[in-house]
Amino acid sequence: MKKIVINGDRPLNGEVTISGAKNSTVALIPASILADSVVTLEGIPDIQDVHSLIDILRDFNVEVTFEADRGVLTIDPSNMVSIPMPTGKIKNLRASYYFMGAVLSKFGEGVIGLPGGCYLGPRPIDQHIKGFEALGANVRNELGAIYLTTPEEGLVGDRIYLDVVSIGATINTILAAVKAKGKTIIENAAKEPEIIDVCTLLNNMGAKIRGAGTDVIRIEGVSRLSGCRHTVIPDRIEAGTYLAAAAAMGERVHVKNVIVEHIEGLVAKMEEMGVKMEIGEDSILVHKSDDLTMTHVKTLPYPGFATDLQQPLTPLMLKAHGDGTIIDTIYPKRINHIPELVRMGARAKVESDTIILTGPNQLTGVEVKATDLRAGACLVIAGLMAKGTTTISGVENILRGYDNIIDKLTALGADIQMIED
Repeated sequence: MKKIVINGDRPLNGEVTISGAKNSTVALIPASILADSVVTLEGIPDIQDVHSLIDILRDFNVEVTFEADRGVLTIDPSNMVSIPMPTGKIKNLRASYYFMGAVLSKFGEGVIGLPGGCYLGPRPIDQHIKGFEALGANVRNELGAIYLTTPEEGLVGDRIYLDVVSIGATINTILAAVKAKGKTIIENAAKEPEIIDVCTLLNNMGAKIRGAGTDVIRIEGVSRLSGCRHTVIPDRIEAGTYLAAAAAMGERVHVKNVIVEHIEGLVAKMEEMGVKMEIGEDSILVHKSDDLTMTHVKTLPYPGFATDLQQPLTPLMLKAHGDGTIIDTIYPKRINHIPELVRMGARAKVESDTIILTGPNQLTGVEVKATDLRAGACLVIAGLMAKGTTTISGVENILRGYDNIIDKLTALGADIQMIED
């Protein structure tokens, strides 16, 4: 079993370059199978979720090469076959549900196991199914797998109103609709940058999608899609994680390859707390920031404060003076990091899904467990801040979404290593 060991309370200095976006990549890879020739994706992060998706593609007889050191993934779906994938690898990964929309669009049928991933409370896929059914698909849920079929005439465009703003349902409906006959209009669509990224890839492949990044997306169905080259956007959650670490322990840390517009909610909160930053065109320079003021965070759909950033921001808030709260309206049960931080000496508690923090705190290194991906990021930052040694288990959750996290933090001066226990 892998563990991360951190000897904390050491200053961070230098520069870190942000990798391609995990939440884009896990949708871009299934989207690529809709082409009838080679798709080349650039800027792909070397993370466990990517390797899991590559394994799934190979099971579908898709030719894949991944040059991890260059971040180049080449996908050739020209010999892809439609096979049922009710169990196994497909169940271990939340984003595997994008194969539902993709295989439905490509083959008019599919059997895909219900996805896993981090447990953050109920994450239903009813809106995904609503989108598929509106286009004419027949959807059955049997023994934890989704069975998808289409009538003889194929999928037909329609007007679809999503009852809740959902990134996953928006992308899955787009994937199903790009080759449907006629026009599809998705209302109350999610507006995240990752959706724009996926639509950019599909349009480069020959799709006709307008309105990505707004709450109404219009799709004119096309009969075929062809391969192309596409560069994934930088990871806004990874950027936010390193900014929080830099603000907590940095003397002078330059975070590069950032689209600042994508993390305006986080940057505004950090400025409110008193973090000293110089914001450039595609980078942010964080200076030593002491005497921070506590803040209140409420997560909301984009362009609001991202749910994925509330956990990485929590350790920085623990350094600030005063009382603060975090309310996650997206995943109210995203609170598993709090008991672990309390073990490190944090004055923190949860009352009816509201996280209440009192600061400042001096954290102490202990053994903690990363229960999910962003809780893991939170504990890494807490470990960097703590006096003594922090040992983190559940490391596979962290490696699902952070590219070379040990090397990147070591280069900034952290005393951090991964060990096999």
